[in-house]
Amino acid sequence: MTERDRPRYMISIAAELVGMHPQTLRIYEQKGLVQPKRTPGNTRLYSEADVERLRLVQRLTTELGLNLAGVEHVLRLEDELQRMQARLARLEREMRDAVKQIHRQYKRELVLYRPPTEIVPSRKR
Repeated sequence: MTERDRPRYMISIAAELVGMHPQTLRIYEQKGLVQPKRTPGNTRLYSEADVERLRLVQRLTTELGLNLAGVEHVLRLEDELQRMQARLARLEREMRDAVKQIHRQYKRELVLYRPPTEIVPSRKR
């Protein structure tokens, strides 16, 4: 778990950070737009990533005028994009590692080229 994903803000603090009412955050959770972690006592805890996601929801609804169904669709596409970017980065790392491994197997010998010094006559038929 990264520092960005560590649950740290109670609902009142998260709501204040994004300028929303706590009830709005509950609705967004109910709709599946954000998924805060829960303490053993069932208190919601929002991470920095959750707060960033809430800010994105806010921009999509206020600046672009999307309804919650549109926001849900955009967030699903954003999540898929992040998964694909992470997969691409992993595959690129694996490819670089494989290429390095192959290069290590090459013999690093220098072969000098010596042009022929005598002309060999061609054979006549």
